[in-house]
Amino acid sequence: MTSARDIDADYDEHSVISTGAKDEAAGVKAVLVSMQRGLEQMGPLRTAAALTKLNQRHGFDCPGCAWPEEHGGRKLAEFCENGAKAVAEEATKRVVTPEFFARHTIAELETKPEYWLSQQGRLTQPMVLAPGEDHYRPIEWDDAYRLIAEHLNALASPDEALFYTSGRTSNEAAFLYQLMVRSFGTNNLPDCSNMCHESSGTALTESIGIGKGSVTVEDVTKADLILIAGQNPGTNHPRMLSVLEKAKANGAKIVAINPLPEAGLIRFKDPQKVHGVVGHGIPIADEFVQIRLGGDMALFAGLGRLLLEAEDAAPGTVLDREFIEAHCAGFDEYARQTRAVDLATVTEASGIDETQLRRVADMLIASQRTVICWAMGLTQHRHAVATIGEATNLLFMRGMIGKPGAGVCPVRGHSNVQGDRTMGIWEKMPEKFLDALDHRFGITSPRKHGYDTVDAIRAMRDGRAGVFIGMGGNFVSATPDTEVTEAALRSCALTVQISTKLNRSHVVHGRTALILPTLGRTDKDFQAAGKQMVSVEDSMSMVHLSRGSLTPPSEHLRSEVAIV
Repeated sequence: MTSARDIDADYDEHSVISTGAKDEAAGVKAVLVSMQRGLEQMGPLRTAAALTKLNQRHGFDCPGCAWPEEHGGRKLAEFCENGAKAVAEEATKRVVTPEFFARHTIAELETKPEYWLSQQGRLTQPMVLAPGEDHYRPIEWDDAYRLIAEHLNALASPDEALFYTSGRTSNEAAFLYQLMVRSFGTNNLPDCSNMCHESSGTALTESIGIGKGSVTVEDVTKADLILIAGQNPGTNHPRMLSVLEKAKANGAKIVAINPLPEAGLIRFKDPQKVHGVVGHGIPIADEFVQIRLGGDMALFAGLGRLLLEAEDAAPGTVLDREFIEAHCAGFDEYARQTRAVDLATVTEASGIDETQLRRVADMLIASQRTVICWAMGLTQHRHAVATIGEATNLLFMRGMIGKPGAGVCPVRGHSNVQGDRTMGIWEKMPEKFLDALDHRFGITSPRKHGYDTVDAIRAMRDGRAGVFIGMGGNFVSATPDTEVTEAALRSCALTVQISTKLNRSHVVHGRTALILPTLGRTDKDFQAAGKQMVSVEDSMSMVHLSRGSLTPPSEHLRSEVAIV
């Protein structure tokens, strides 16, 4: 069992809230902020056109996060403040033209804050930075493609090229991208999953056989107990709060497990309901477990011991023996280890007292339908895989997998990060997938595992990779150890960024650098066959269509599919 670091001071829930932290989320203020941001960036007509199509069945999918929509009728405003801001930045009227790059040297742009870069607007034309030059200048698409091909063909091995992917990429673009990369001869497909929910995928593959969640939105609303660990819905997945509110109305109890209280779990004010406008909103969390940093594994292990003790005291009333015998392996070993867990160690490592630990255990025992949700508060620790495994074991003991209202719910961040992985964006896809790819497309996919994000940085740093191509995202700012990452990219012969807006990765570049401007989720894409659409996979494995509806900022933009 791993103990967490000591927290500098002991405090309770009320002392934290009283220091000035917000104690409610959403409400009228969120609506006003959303409208203000939209009007500033898009103007009134474009704002109306964009927000009325956002997350609608015949509209476009929100680029903000991966929380799914509920089935059935949708609200007119089916978005949150975060989603409205993301759309405003993408659908902005501001543009970054060749004249912008003529005015600003790379040295000058390097000094600008990340936010300033992102607020300059949409990229409008392909740009190139040649060795020794200090300004990006325009380049024709065919010349850009030719330049990339020359650098790739000059490599001693395909493994000297890196192909990064952002979680906003569509399923179609992601599939074509990995097909192109494997046809080229490498599995070097690092992506943003490597830095967020990789531990979820690993833990769930080991436990339930697939690296995805097992519940739908409807399951969450039907649960009678929901544990939310290491996740701030009000900040990162605000639309989840309306689902939690519905679960509460159906009688669910909600336990929030986090080092700090989250405003959205204290009180949610739905601006589309009367109580969210003129009332005090709805308290979401019934129990706030203020965990020590990294103490979640100890908490789940302690809960496991209390469940076993309760079964010993009343045999046949706590554990789902039929489920365990039919569907689980290794229970006896798990039980032996968990019975040996010391509760004093649990309370020290978790930072909560035994009274609260037993209270949460009683809630688990009483529940008939339990869902455990988590996000990066669990996945970012060194012992993340083991922690998620301990949480999953609690569900196994109670038979809470594979029935309505119960299961595991890893909540993804990027809007299509899960779809990218489904489409083959992974440096070590299984043999079955590669065999099918080869059979269908007549290629020979490499079997040697490629570089993940961290190994990609090391490969550039050590001179083992010289070409970096990023399909969206902001590699420099998203990756660990910024200084090492920047030095690694600067050592490349060529860096290519396929992007909608400026970011830090455009000013930290290889000896030659390309910016390829692409259509965003909000943009209309017309080809010879007519209006195009793409698909995305949400956090609960549902795949749905996304149709851009706005006029693109430039005629020179191409879709990610077209670029690949």
